[in-house]
Amino acid sequence: MANQGNAKRIVTVPNLLSAFRILLIPVIVWLYCGRADYPLAACVLVLSGMTDVADGFIARRFHMVSDLGKVLDPIADKLTQTAMLGCLLTRFDTVWWLLGVLVAKETAMAVMGLLVIRRTGGVYSAAWHGKLAACVLYAVIFTHIVWYGIPRLWSVSLVWLGVAAVLISLGLYVMDNLRRIQVAK
Repeated sequence: MANQGNAKRIVTVPNLLSAFRILLIPVIVWLYCGRADYPLAACVLVLSGMTDVADGFIARRFHMVSDLGKVLDPIADKLTQTAMLGCLLTRFDTVWWLLGVLVAKETAMAVMGLLVIRRTGGVYSAAWHGKLAACVLYAVIFTHIVWYGIPRLWSVSLVWLGVAAVLISLGLYVMDNLRRIQVAK
């Protein structure tokens, strides 16, 4: 848990890693859409994922959890996921279901998050189910990148697995946030 001094810090190693992940997004998009270098795009996506794991580990282990990091880390995730799903749409039309559900979830989460911050004054970290949904999304994205000729049935099945993970996470976040708002009244 961050102490009050660390919670307000802006320049931390985890925050720099989150910013680096955001900077990797145009590189991945260019590799995927501009150069059609799917293996290299997959490698840069893996690098992005490794920095995601590292920033979380470093933040907790070295007490560098900050309010900015609690916001910046999921923003980096969602921007990466959205950009990659947009890239995949150039080859896989069924991905639009997952992209649509993700955008709807994140819009609802942003509105609800602002309400929670306003009511409670607190900024909350991602829950386990949000991290699980992110892992499922990245697995779906990565599989579609590296398996160029994925059969449609596999593609559709993976997309619906991603949709289910995102919707379950949304439901659990809504319940958590409603509880926080109720307690704050």
